[in-house]
Amino acid sequence: MPKTVGKVKLYMGPQSVGGPDNLEEAITGFISQAQKSLDIAVQELDSKKIAREITKKRPGVRVRLVSEADYLKSPKCRDNPWIEGGKQRPNREIQNALLRSAAWVRSDYNPSIFHQKFIIRDNSAVLTGSTNFTDTGTTNNLNHIVIIEDETVAKIYSKEFREIRQGHFGKLDEGHDPKPPEVVVSQIPVRILFAPDHSPEMDIMKQMLKAKKRIDFAAFTFAESSGIDDTMLVLASNGIKIKGVMDWKQSNQKWAASHNLKEKKNIELYRAKPKGKLRKLHHKLMVIDGRVIIAGSFNYTGPANRLNDENIIMLGNLDPASPSAEAQKRLAKYALDEIKRIISEYGVNINKIGS
Repeated sequence: MPKTVGKVKLYMGPQSVGGPDNLEEAITGFISQAQKSLDIAVQELDSKKIAREITKKRPGVRVRLVSEADYLKSPKCRDNPWIEGGKQRPNREIQNALLRSAAWVRSDYNPSIFHQKFIIRDNSAVLTGSTNFTDTGTTNNLNHIVIIEDETVAKIYSKEFREIRQGHFGKLDEGHDPKPPEVVVSQIPVRILFAPDHSPEMDIMKQMLKAKKRIDFAAFTFAESSGIDDTMLVLASNGIKIKGVMDWKQSNQKWAASHNLKEKKNIELYRAKPKGKLRKLHHKLMVIDGRVIIAGSFNYTGPANRLNDENIIMLGNLDPASPSAEAQKRLAKYALDEIKRIISEYGVNINKIGS
């Protein structure tokens, strides 16, 4: 069961690799409750179970979907593209089905990456997180989902979806919107930011610099180009404990932040080694002082900040007098417990294996 605080739900999964929650059921269950509309922005959709839930006939429900075009292209150029044959990618099969349904369907034209993963339901609830709507994303990769039932939060995401529909992708965006205001949902402060408009990396670094004790994280792609690793080095030099786990393959790339951070005082790093059904650690997840959660689709890289279409969601604050302090801790503990579990079950200390 997800950790629930009022109208805020946090899912950690998938269950097939030891997580507490079924991510596929979280997505399909959210979609199934639509009464008026579904606006979907997702990098990749290859799960037929999720796609069938999207295309299910619901009289009076408007469905609109935008996805990343790269997954719809043929891997090789054919001499005669009119000749059928070969294995059809599930993404293209699903796209064809969506086009035959009543859904409004588009693929992005951002030369960088359309990396969103969110659904707006009935202009009153939002699902977001790190999870792509794919079989691997919901069964083989470590991911999270956040669901918030709140009209103001939905309005913020709806504004972003409207810009997406107008073709305001990455560098094609003609302007930069002001950052959305903080929203309080069930006493939990909620802050939402979109890249590249809001350069969310700076806000992540600002939150990190408020830490009094420790920062824990689980990150898929964490590059030296982000600046987040530099912030960690400053914090660690001032006695703040840093503990994190990264994807096995990504953290071994030449550009990975692991090279800067390893063997530094107060920094403890792990790689999540694939085994069993686990393929990737795909989280973009941080917990600050056991109080603040930073979640969403945003990888810790320069391109994610400057070029890609992304969203992050911050839950909680570090105000010691906050009336929701205990509720924030309960929510953050759920994320923190999952990071600890991943390290315990899959983690290999980077200092022991080199970089």
